[in-house]
Amino acid sequence: MTRDEILDAAAQIFREKGFHASSMQDIAQAVNLQKASLYHHVSSKQEILLALLDRAIDLLYEHIELEVNLPMPPDEKLRLAIRAYLQALLENRDLAAVLLLEHRSLEPRYHALHIPRRDRFERLWRDLILEGIQGNLFSSDDPAMASRALLGSMNWIITWYRPEGPQTPDEIATQYASLFLRGLLARPG
Repeated sequence: MTRDEILDAAAQIFREKGFHASSMQDIAQAVNLQKASLYHHVSSKQEILLALLDRAIDLLYEHIELEVNLPMPPDEKLRLAIRAYLQALLENRDLAAVLLLEHRSLEPRYHALHIPRRDRFERLWRDLILEGIQGNLFSSDDPAMASRALLGSMNWIITWYRPEGPQTPDEIATQYASLFLRGLLARPG
């Protein structure tokens, strides 16, 4: 039994039951360990949650960092980053759900350990928007707010997207990018 297998099982359980309703016994059973044996791999449910949050942020960071560092205009990078982000969320639904729905369950000392990773990830988006502003492609009085608005709207895909639905993740990403870049206002002509 590896730590990664334990984390994978915990992510699925936390997604299905929620962090607070999940127990160490649930996780131990899912990986065919005695509860006491589980403690040889992890010290607490909080440690598991922090490891899952960090794993999710690191995975998303890697996907998005590739896109934002491409040598192309910021609007094209943003389109690619949106696509990569939505795909990463949907390909890692258990991990994404834990990140987006259970982060508030971290105790303060674990939360303080997680914040630098989260801030680094959000900075990727903010810097991309700032790059577009500096290049006169984007207009925003507050790049941090713009990046949080974009992330907030994309994050909810984990609650409503269905693979059998009428749109693919790529089609949804295209619509999100168009909405974010062009807004809702009709343009003359």
